[in-house]
Amino acid sequence: MRELTSYERISRILKRQPADCVGLYEHFWPDTHKHYEDSGFVAKGEYLEDHFDLDLRMCWPFGTVADLDFKEEILEETEETILIRDGNGAVLRHHKKHDSTPEHVDFAVKTRSDWEAVREKLVKVDSRRINFQAYREAKAHAKAKNKFFCWSGVNVFEMMHPICGHEHMLMGMALDPDWIHDMVKVYGDLTLQLQEILFAQEGEPDGIWYYEDMGFKNRPFMSPDMYKEMIFPAHKRTVGFAHERKLPVIMHICGFVEPLLPGIVEAGVDCLQAIEIKAGMDLLRIYKDYGDVLSLMGGIDVRALYSNDRATIDRELEAKIPIVKQGYGYCLHSDHSIPKTVEYDTLRYFMEKGLELGRY
Repeated sequence: MRELTSYERISRILKRQPADCVGLYEHFWPDTHKHYEDSGFVAKGEYLEDHFDLDLRMCWPFGTVADLDFKEEILEETEETILIRDGNGAVLRHHKKHDSTPEHVDFAVKTRSDWEAVREKLVKVDSRRINFQAYREAKAHAKAKNKFFCWSGVNVFEMMHPICGHEHMLMGMALDPDWIHDMVKVYGDLTLQLQEILFAQEGEPDGIWYYEDMGFKNRPFMSPDMYKEMIFPAHKRTVGFAHERKLPVIMHICGFVEPLLPGIVEAGVDCLQAIEIKAGMDLLRIYKDYGDVLSLMGGIDVRALYSNDRATIDRELEAKIPIVKQGYGYCLHSDHSIPKTVEYDTLRYFMEKGLELGRY
């Protein structure tokens, strides 16, 4: 087969159709980008997607914070951390010296009555939530380079917890499901209304990329029954909206979510991304069970990369790539974002070795 463009390659992989090679994509912590720049490997301002010739481009153009006009408040600052209240009324502690998920300290929304006080801010569609220019420029950049372009953003689970926190959200699922049903509907409506406005004005992407972290180590955040009752309807609806426009859907899900995969497949998701090994996910098992109905991206243990040992990387890749490439539905990616402890030459080696093993 001739060498395909990135757009052609990813389009085929998402349909599990014959391709020339597995795809290539990766996520990076922001301080990794800065480290590579400061070390002289990457030019100032250069996109890592361009530098490493990755197959996909994405743009996250929506702002879904409840109060668009709220100015973030700094509540406390130390040499190590900064405590901020955001437009959701959430109080989050961020680390200043390294990139990480912020610590959840407090939330203004803890109950259904708290939610009712901010609900109207999210029901009213406001085009200020859309960064039209960023989407337009990213879309044009991808097209000029024949890359596969995705609209990206969060789905309902990842939209709820920033306003009320995981604990209150999960307790609500158990004790006040009507509250959760309402939040799911409001955030699902908001997503689709904003997508309609954006796509009508700026054109459709090549695909949709949702972030939806529904698991932690060895467990999903909810039972399959709870997923099916509360989250699945929104997934079915948002994925269906994309499919009506012939747009494939990639869903990033961190944590252990294998018990939820039957529902995720039924919702119509085309590709599962991340497949986090240290959380208990298993790329080969998921490929065996779902490789005929689900394309896969990730599942390569990032700990092998930050060992910076090529023999360790070889073992990880050689054990997986020759198997998962067989169904034409695989894209090379670590099981998480690349930290700055991964040396530049190590990352280059990982990508080159993975693509070598992934050629057909």
